[in-house]
Amino acid sequence: MASTSPGMIQAQEAPFAMAQAQFDTVADRLRLNPSVRAVLREPRRELTVHFPVELDDGTVSVFTGYRVQHNLARGPAKGGIRYHPDVTLEEIKALAMWMTWKCAVVKIPYGGAKGGVICSPKELSLRELERLTRRYTTEISMLIGPERDIPAPDVNTNAQTMAWMMDTVSMHEGYSVPGVVTGKPLAIGGSEGRQDATGRGVVYCIQEAAKSLRLELRDARVVIQGFGTVGEATARFLGELGARVIGIGDSEGSIFRGDGIDLALARRQRQETGSIVGTPRTEAIPRDSLLELDCDILIPAALEGAITARNADRIRTKLLAEAANGPTTPDADEILRAKGVQVIPDILCNAGGVTVSYFEWVQDREAFFWQLEEINARLRRIMTRAFEDAQHMSREHEVDLRTGAYMLAVGRVAEASMTRGIYP
Repeated sequence: MASTSPGMIQAQEAPFAMAQAQFDTVADRLRLNPSVRAVLREPRRELTVHFPVELDDGTVSVFTGYRVQHNLARGPAKGGIRYHPDVTLEEIKALAMWMTWKCAVVKIPYGGAKGGVICSPKELSLRELERLTRRYTTEISMLIGPERDIPAPDVNTNAQTMAWMMDTVSMHEGYSVPGVVTGKPLAIGGSEGRQDATGRGVVYCIQEAAKSLRLELRDARVVIQGFGTVGEATARFLGELGARVIGIGDSEGSIFRGDGIDLALARRQRQETGSIVGTPRTEAIPRDSLLELDCDILIPAALEGAITARNADRIRTKLLAEAANGPTTPDADEILRAKGVQVIPDILCNAGGVTVSYFEWVQDREAFFWQLEEINARLRRIMTRAFEDAQHMSREHEVDLRTGAYMLAVGRVAEASMTRGIYP
């Protein structure tokens, strides 16, 4: 099967083409068995559903949702659910593939999945969101389950969303099924540390990368695109280490302060207005200029495709930590590599969330829950080991850290697929 050159994949093309380009590059390096390569290059299952939801005014609107399972060779499928007006099947397929590699790189016994609903959550009431969630859950219920496919929160979904999903499945079964989702509230089987897990994992990776770069985190200048659950937690933990967050962006705009933004003020501004724009003692800057600020650490923590061939040559950072999924296109990767920018790839950098989701699933199955200190210690060990493994692979094969992490992950999934064989 012919491979696709990463440089040929342009930013405007589908995210799944980008994911396949990344896979093809690694498959070439691994000299992957053509049959296994053909299997891993495509999702195993794709489900599209169209379902009605009664709105508060009594009218009915039909929504479209997806659930994609990329690979199940290493265990049940795992992946978040996002609510966004720009959700597409191609995007969900890419995210499901990235989840497969993410679980493998940290040696979590899951395969990859992803789901989404095309909607504008900010335009829906809480009751409308609940009805939408329960109906969507029912539509995909033939795929999900503690032994089959375990959803989690993602863009514009949260612990309450997971509670509705868990309750819907439990009502269908006639008994409580806490292990069907992760990222739930503590009251119904959620895990300590889950909300901050992705951001905490990002910081653990940054700490490891900083060692090899000899980058002192105290007073390091940080720019973060996205100030949701992941971006806010990452900013908070880096602030505790003495770093200065000088730029933050969200869907409404971007703010800047050269000597460091007061994160408590930014959180309060977002809570009160829904956006960090207007945070006291900061200045508004053009949204597109945020990623181009001169900084030590740049953290894209929003949606995919933020750094492309169009802006990569203007990126001015030493370390780029991908807290979002797929924020850097393959052609932008080439430019950043030539500039000497160290990139911590998404499948490694933001794997803290799925790692603690795995902890939650294990705790639900055992009906025995761990203390926060134990969870954070286990998370640090897993993230540190995964970073070291990826770094060793990259040095051994003289490739960048992304390629090293991908070689590690794809190799593990390929081995599992070949060992299991083809049924029947």
